[in-house]
This record gives sequence, C-alpha cells and structure tokens, in this order.
Amino acid sequence: MADQNLPPIVVMGVQGSGKSTAGRAIGAHLGLPFIDGDDLHPLANKQKMAAGNPLTDEDREPWLAIIGRSLAEGLEHGEARVIACSALKRRYRDLIRTFAPTVRFVHLAGEQDLIADRLTGRNHEYMPPALLDSQFQTLEPLEADEAGIVLDITLSPQDIAEAVADALAVGR
Repeated sequence: MADQNLPPIVVMGVQGSGKSTAGRAIGAHLGLPFIDGDDLHPLANKQKMAAGNPLTDEDREPWLAIIGRSLAEGLEHGEARVIACSALKRRYRDLIRTFAPTVRFVHLAGEQDLIADRLTGRNHEYMPPALLDSQFQTLEPLEADEAGIVLDITLSPQDIAEAVADALAVGR
C-alpha cells in the first residue's frame, strides 16, 4: 500500500538515460502509479521530433503543463504519481512546480557516450539518437534549491528505486 504522504516524483534526464525503466521501478517500489511523459506529448511534438527536429521551449510548454496537471490531479485524489519527463531546464521544472509544488525530481545523470551507446540498441517511436546532442546542450542540472536527487544511470532500476525511497525516508 502506498504511503499517502509521498510527494509526486518526476524522473528526469536526457533521452536514453532510463527514465521510463527507472520510473516504473520507483512506482512499483513505492506503490505509486507510473506515467510515461512521452505518452502525454501532443501529436505535433511527436511529429517534429520524429523528423529529427528538437523541440523549442514554446513546443514544450503545453506538454509540461500537461505533466504538471497530471501530478496535481493525482494529488487532488490523494495519490502521488511518478512521471518520466525530460524536464531538462530549470524553467521547465519551475512550470511543473506551479501545478505540483511538492514534486521531487530524480535526475538520472550519465556520460553522453554511454547514453549514445544505449540509444544504438533501441528504437524509439519519435526520439532519434540525433537529438541527443541538443538534449545535452539544453540540460540544466538540478540546482541546490530544487527538491530532488541526482542518481547515476549505471545503477540498476531497483537500486535507483531504493535510493529514491531512502531519500524520501520510506519504502522499507
């Protein structure tokens, strides 16, 4: 049974960092529902990325608002949620926080070469590996005043889930 005092969680990072896999593990470990933020992208965003074009801030804003509203909706029903969302810039995270001020971010961080290697072994519906450079250029790591933790992508999904539970002092 999920602890009703858990905050909503956004698993963030560049493509190929393992957000969806880790997010599912975190959700299972904490007893929280998991939502893949990729599924919440408007069709126009998916088409733009599939064509190899990075999204602009203006493209991302409606999607980030959907992410934030989903977290807020869960809280209104007494349910924290785990959502995988790149949340690469501080302003993106700030927008999410306007909807869900108690959100905690889990930044999955790793070396670009390792992530590029991972991407060669996967086929994503609309995120070609060519967009990885733009994602690293856009990435603004969590700042000291942002609620969250940074975890290494080389950890197993279970180890990531346990580290999140430890950081939230739950799940044991």
